[in-house]
Amino acid sequence: MAETARNFIGSYTEEDRLVTVQYPEEREPLKEATRNFPFLVYDGADPQAGLRCVACQICEKECPPQCIYIIKDTVKKPDFVGKMQIQPKIFDIDVSVCMSCQICVEVCPFDAIEMDNDFELSNTDRFQGLLLHKDVLSKSNDYFRKIHPTVASEIDTRRVEEKAKAEAKAKAVAAAPKPAAPPAAPGQAPTEQPPA
Repeated sequence: MAETARNFIGSYTEEDRLVTVQYPEEREPLKEATRNFPFLVYDGADPQAGLRCVACQICEKECPPQCIYIIKDTVKKPDFVGKMQIQPKIFDIDVSVCMSCQICVEVCPFDAIEMDNDFELSNTDRFQGLLLHKDVLSKSNDYFRKIHPTVASEIDTRRVEEKAKAEAKAKAVAAAPKPAAPPAAPGQAPTEQPPA
């Protein structure tokens, strides 16, 4: 009984044991590893032009509860290495079904989808209010750096290295000498080289 009484009194007097936070007036800072629902990352200031997602639909296929819905667009845009890619015309996530497993993040080859830490998603419309569309899901890389600085810096470093390798490879291909035309057989007209 003495131990119980000591713990009871200590819960009111010891600073490190005062664990009750008067939410929403008081808020504890979230840990970096906090994850809730996915969001789409875009580079630059324009969510449409800088969207990393290329509508490959891997996340849609791998999602266990099948809460991701993607329709490809016909308009292409250059990706971070300058290659023309297709964007999603529709990218929806039903957060009423999403179980925050992070499989979509793990399988994305373009680092286009990451986990958010926003948990205040209460809504009066339990159907359309919890179906998040591309315009709501799109958040900047600066936002991603703010909520997950360690992971974001690793991804940014890797993407810069990949871009530099792609540019170096493109320069090497452009600087490589063109192969000479094979000699014509006796009695045959020489063949023309196709334009490069």
